[in-house]
Amino acid sequence: MRPVTSKMEEAVTVSWVEEEEEVTSVDCNNSSVESLGMESVGVDVVVSGLCMGLIIICAILGNLLVVVSVVRHRRLRVITNYFVVSLAIADILVAIMVMPFNASKQIAGRWLFHRVLCDVWNSFDVYASTASILHLCCISIDRYYAIVRPLEYPMVMTKKRVAFMLSGVWLAPLLISFLPIFMGWYSMPGMEVNQAQCEFVVNSVYAVVSSSISFWIPCSVMVYMYYRIYLEAARQERMLHRHSRLSQAAVLVSSCPSSSNTTTTTIAGNGAGTELLVPGGSGRRLVTHRPSTDGQEATPTKERNLIKLKREHKAARTLGIIMGAFIMCWLPFFIWYVTTSLCQEYCPYPPILEPILFWTGYFNSMLNPAIYAYFNRDFREAFRRTLLCIFRCRSANMMGPWRGQMGAAYDSELCLQNNGHHALLKSKNRNHSGESGV
Repeated sequence: MRPVTSKMEEAVTVSWVEEEEEVTSVDCNNSSVESLGMESVGVDVVVSGLCMGLIIICAILGNLLVVVSVVRHRRLRVITNYFVVSLAIADILVAIMVMPFNASKQIAGRWLFHRVLCDVWNSFDVYASTASILHLCCISIDRYYAIVRPLEYPMVMTKKRVAFMLSGVWLAPLLISFLPIFMGWYSMPGMEVNQAQCEFVVNSVYAVVSSSISFWIPCSVMVYMYYRIYLEAARQERMLHRHSRLSQAAVLVSSCPSSSNTTTTTIAGNGAGTELLVPGGSGRRLVTHRPSTDGQEATPTKERNLIKLKREHKAARTLGIIMGAFIMCWLPFFIWYVTTSLCQEYCPYPPILEPILFWTGYFNSMLNPAIYAYFNRDFREAFRRTLLCIFRCRSANMMGPWRGQMGAAYDSELCLQNNGHHALLKSKNRNHSGESGV
């Protein structure tokens, strides 16, 4: 009996060891799978975090550059750029008060802050996006009067009226952001909100009203305004081409050599000029030339008007591109927002779609300064001068006591702007020596 018992004990021991090895191998496999999953999730989080951080930094610095450039350069201080500066401030507000909270939620996978701050974040999100599109709507109205009705523009777009429009742009979004969100009018009755995720689930009435005020109505106004601007710009472009052809023809006629025995006499009377061409010889021939009275004769005033007209067209083109970029960035979001709010659980969508749509809209806040720099020469030059002044003044501060040994020194307090031309004044010692005649 004893040998049998030992054999049974050996069999039990072997089976127990085998089971332990299997459990160990399964645990190792599970840990390896989990480590691989954690590595893949970590890479995704790092990449998305870097992209979101880049958008935030570029949006803040780019729009801040727009504000500083308009303030420093007198050439950019026109009525239209008041709206542009205000739009840049709205984009800075999005980058500071909206984007970081959304980025923290996407990286952590949950809401990290208090419930009240969740309502503040959602309110700023609705408020800033509404303010941005209302700014663009005001810009389209400004361009409409500047191009389609240029004679009425100085009387319509006064500084007081622009201030009133900007006040309305900043106050109107409060009616669909802070007020209904903090009063709880946006949520669905009887629905519990997951506070750990800070979900912004709205009822159908709020979705339709807020999206109409924030996007659909201003977008319709902008499309109509720029359609009228396009028609008028096309008509004025044809007039410019015709004027250029007539000017070239006049230059060719005036450059033709005349005969040596021809006398030209010009008699001015009643605002009309008459040229008498009296050739030499026995016979006399009278040729009368009636100057053009249809406004096609080139004068300095008309040339200035043509230059101004071309500048208005360039501004309208740049701002039209900004409007198109805004619609392309925010149209997918508002389509998704209205659709999912109306059909609720009957319209499923992948979870990754929501952050993609949000950050596509946020991307527009950093896109506007790039559009200014690429399509508008005045803004591009102002950006270049502003950055050049900043870097030179910063390098002068870094040189410190050695600035006198480095040649022409620059003082940060003397980096000035005068009539759109930036002037870097030399150090006070050199000015003092120059005044004393040294």
